[in-house]
Amino acid sequence: MPARDHFHSVMRIGPVQIGTHRDRNGRTKYAAVCTADRCGWSSDYSSQSAAQLAARTHRCRVR
Repeated sequence: MPARDHFHSVMRIGPVQIGTHRDRNGRTKYAAVCTADRCGWSSDYSSQSAAQLAARTHRCRVR
């Protein structure tokens, strides 16, 4: 039976939200997701520090 995949918000850096979820193998992953309208950027990382770095350096192309 696959693990349940729920996104849990951990922190917010500007328009980017960082949270945790479980992948298909049940491992915890960290996602950085931009919440700006029409941006659509998101990415998964294996460590929280990598997700934080991505959130700090993300630049929305939609302004």
